[in-house]
Amino acid sequence: MKQEEELLRDGERLDDLQIGGYHIIQNPGRFCFGMDAVLLSGFARVKKGERCLDLGTGTGILPILLAAKTEGRYYAGLEIQEKSADMARRSVKLNGLEEKMEIVTGDIKEAASQFGAASFQVITTNPPYMIGDHGLKNENDALYIARHEALCTLDDILRESRKILAPKGRFYMVHRPFRLPEILAKMSAAGIEPKRMRLVYPYVDKEPNMVLVEGLKNGNPRMTVEPPLIVYHKDGSYTEELLKLYGLSGA
Repeated sequence: MKQEEELLRDGERLDDLQIGGYHIIQNPGRFCFGMDAVLLSGFARVKKGERCLDLGTGTGILPILLAAKTEGRYYAGLEIQEKSADMARRSVKLNGLEEKMEIVTGDIKEAASQFGAASFQVITTNPPYMIGDHGLKNENDALYIARHEALCTLDDILRESRKILAPKGRFYMVHRPFRLPEILAKMSAAGIEPKRMRLVYPYVDKEPNMVLVEGLKNGNPRMTVEPPLIVYHKDGSYTEELLKLYGLSGA
């Protein structure tokens, strides 16, 4: 308890991730992780001994969840906002993950020069979904940066990912279905061939609002479309698959 108090700053809270005994430090006034990060951590595959990099890691939710769910050797997170990166580093320390996890402050547009070519077998990313065509409203607006392509674009992410991925390395992303044609076309053009896709529906009779995509560096053009993931029953309760992803199955 004393360590938790020492690692928390004003306005921050500690959230239980319901897996591995891990917790994460968040600040509701900045940007808290959402369901998209949890879904991506369940979709991504990190094999034993592999190195995994999360681009735009925010407060480090994806590396921490993946460390709990997979057997990778090393996890890294790259985040341009120092306040978020600092929270992520404190969460790494809180969970005793310093030996296998590192949070780096830096720009996705320069990620390959920072980490080196062919240095990771897996890349994950939960990028800004909205096209940032109106410019950056406020240099310190953490929510705007997280949601809009103000500081990096899909092109930047794919270009740097292809450089960073080892031969036959895998790329995992959660995004919005309205940009799916662009996503698939740009992945192929960047040399990261779409191999697996799953659409996420809030309710069985509603349109999908998220898409999970896996790409393979220099892969052949053939993609598997997995069964849909439904989030809620008609009464608003979580489906069994969602409960499992949150570690609440049977609750």
